[in-house]
Amino acid sequence: MSFLKELYEFFKARKKLWLMPIVILMVLIGGILLIAKGSVLAPFIYTLF
Repeated sequence: MSFLKELYEFFKARKKLWLMPIVILMVLIGGILLIAKGSVLAPFIYTLF
């Protein structure tokens, strides 16, 4: 959790809070791809991208 706090403080100090939704979206998509890597649904998920 300290990493998330530091990341937030970094964006706040640099006035780049508009990047937060992009970072969150990239992490979510990466997580979905990692979870689906070994599943039966993988071919269907990869067609979305």
